[in-house]
Order: sequence, then C-alpha cells, then structure tokens
Amino acid sequence: MSGQNVVTPSAEGLAASARAASNTAGKKGLPPVHLWNPPFCGDLDMRIARDGTWFYLGTPIGRFELVKLFSSILRKDGDAYFLVTPVEKVGITVDDAPFVAVDFTAQGTGEAQSLTFETHVGDTATAGPDHPIRVERDPETGEPSPYVLIRANLEALIDRKSFYRLVDLGSHHEGWFGLWSSGQFFPVIPSDELPDD
Repeated sequence: MSGQNVVTPSAEGLAASARAASNTAGKKGLPPVHLWNPPFCGDLDMRIARDGTWFYLGTPIGRFELVKLFSSILRKDGDAYFLVTPVEKVGITVDDAPFVAVDFTAQGTGEAQSLTFETHVGDTATAGPDHPIRVERDPETGEPSPYVLIRANLEALIDRKSFYRLVDLGSHHEGWFGLWSSGQFFPVIPSDELPDD
C-alpha cells in the first residue's frame, strides 16, 4: 500500500458504520459491498494474518463478533483489500487469503461428490464452478497451499487438517490427482508426481 495515505479512522467508527450497513441489509445475507462506491479514505492499520487472525494497531482482535462484522464488509479490488461501508473505503493488509477454511463436509462419492467448506468466521461455500478450488505450490519446497473461493474474489486458505482429509477423498482424472465437487474436477497434483505406494 505504498504511496497511499495512512488515515486514522478508528476501528470503532468503521464497526459502527458496518453495523448500520448490516442492519439495512436485513437478515438476508451479507451487506452489498459490491454495490457501494464510497470515497477511498486511506489505509487502516489492520491486518489479516495467514492463520486468519485479525490485527488492529498490531494487536489481535479478540472479539469474534467484531471480526465477523469486519469480514462481512471486506472487498477485494484488483490485488488490494478494503473494508467498505456506504460512506467510507479503507485499505487493509492481508498476508495470504482473508479467510481460513477450518472444516468441510463431503456428500456423495466420485463425480457426484460435493464438498462444502466452512471458514473461521462462519461463511460456507460448496466447491464447484462458482467456488473453485485451486492449489499453489511453493517453488522451492513444493509445499501445497490449497484455496477455495468463498465469495466475490475472496478466498479461504484450506487448513492443513482439512487438506489431509481432502486428499483421502481424491481421485485420478486425465493425468491428475484431484477432487470432485458439484460435477467439476479440481486438479491438485499431476498423477505422475505422486509417490508409488
């Protein structure tokens, strides 16, 4: 966020605006942040760590309700992340993905399988054409980092325990080992790179 102005809107003021926006959105889901185009107010000293912990002024935000509220007004434009209300837009830092998928449920098997992920803030998404799974591999170590799209350009890093469970549900398809969900195959690793049993 170099070159941008650092501002001092308080997290409390932003939370109040977010609560007001959530109340106007009703109980039918998340606030329509994609429809809001407020002025950019600068960067807020807020960061989401790779493990999903939210920090404000260098201190972890310990109140789950507040983290959930902030996550409901999160938006990604290009490569940058913002908290957006009808009246203000502030930049925040995200170390990796803004969410962590901490669990999933599987229904069905093979091509009829569906995988529904839950994030650390309670969002759910069923992997498929609208919620793809992708895996990045560290170029030096080869260590996989799996992600699932939760909503509107916002991904969740799939935690390690869930990824190990997913591998047990994987299958081979057209030269790849990967996962089926909602009729779509998501490649994880080329089949020939798997160790022989």
